[in-house]
Amino acid sequence: MSIRPWRHIERRKSRKIMVGNVAVGGDAPISVQTMTNTPTTDAQATIAQIKRCEAVGVDLVRVSCPDKESTAALKDIVRAAEVPIIADIHFHYKRALEAADAGAACLRINPGNIGSSERVAEVVRAAKANGCAIRIGVNAGSLEKELLEKYGEPCPDALVESALNHIKLLQDQDFHEFKVAVKASDVFLAVASYKALAKAVDCPLHLGITEAGGLIGGTVKSALGIGNLLWDGIGDTLRVSLSADPEQEVRVGYDILKTLDLRTRGVRVVSCPSCARQGFDVVKTVKALEDRLAHISTPLSLSILGCVVNGPGEARETDIGVTGGGHGKHMVFLSGVTDHTVEDAKMLDHIVSLVEAKAAEIEAEKAKEKAAAVAAE
Repeated sequence: MSIRPWRHIERRKSRKIMVGNVAVGGDAPISVQTMTNTPTTDAQATIAQIKRCEAVGVDLVRVSCPDKESTAALKDIVRAAEVPIIADIHFHYKRALEAADAGAACLRINPGNIGSSERVAEVVRAAKANGCAIRIGVNAGSLEKELLEKYGEPCPDALVESALNHIKLLQDQDFHEFKVAVKASDVFLAVASYKALAKAVDCPLHLGITEAGGLIGGTVKSALGIGNLLWDGIGDTLRVSLSADPEQEVRVGYDILKTLDLRTRGVRVVSCPSCARQGFDVVKTVKALEDRLAHISTPLSLSILGCVVNGPGEARETDIGVTGGGHGKHMVFLSGVTDHTVEDAKMLDHIVSLVEAKAAEIEAEKAKEKAAAVAAE
């Protein structure tokens, strides 16, 4: 494929930190996070939810620790999880100390409600002792009282000043393993704050539009806000905050990254909205395929188009393509080339088998290349 400079995003240069075994910042892939919504005290329910998120590719999972019982349960949760666990701490700094001892890979603290600089210093000591990173979580909804009095309302200057003040607290303790977020539910406020902060610091930035809403509205809002920043090269890790299952947050996060060619995971589906020309039920077919192909992590592309207007053209650009035809027979394209037809009744199972076979082929080729590289060393 020819080089296309018009679709290239140059990422902001940030320094790299480690959150457990996941690199954040620098040249590391942009990581996708979510947060559990089960009671943390119910370790088994929380672990089960984390496992479902791991199945769809989550890199980091945040767990709320509002009380001592939650940090006590955190030890079992950390032990069972395959991804690093971030402890979400508000109000009581001792929860951060307990979470660090319980094995959290990162402590999320909010400068507006964690307490005095002395308490922050205690949290830093615990983080250093346990190899934890820290995420400074500035939020428009919980800014420090003095900043609200100074600026009159949450604004980009206020969010950035809050972040810089807290960064200084960590740096004064000779602590540098931190990332920062300046979240707001207002897209304009969040984007302006992140862009200003990105110019002022070199630490990794965690992106998010907080309290974005339900699955559809929150996805649109997050895609506009997070997508705007990513397109500008800003962002090292992200969470899509939805009033929905955490697994959906992970899927939407990957779809945002996939759309911008920043990270690929799973099947990228190109499909038409359908119309009277369709040779099969496109909407029903795409929904079924998204469900049945959710287990595929190998990056590949699939086009599902109902008729021959754009179908052949789209199919030429994807690994596998299906274009609706007449008399219940549809054209199948493999690697952009017309290959065979499939009957309507067999189409769904046939596409699934083709995708699974293509994914296996790609993985086998990767393994072969890796073995050859090892042998050459």
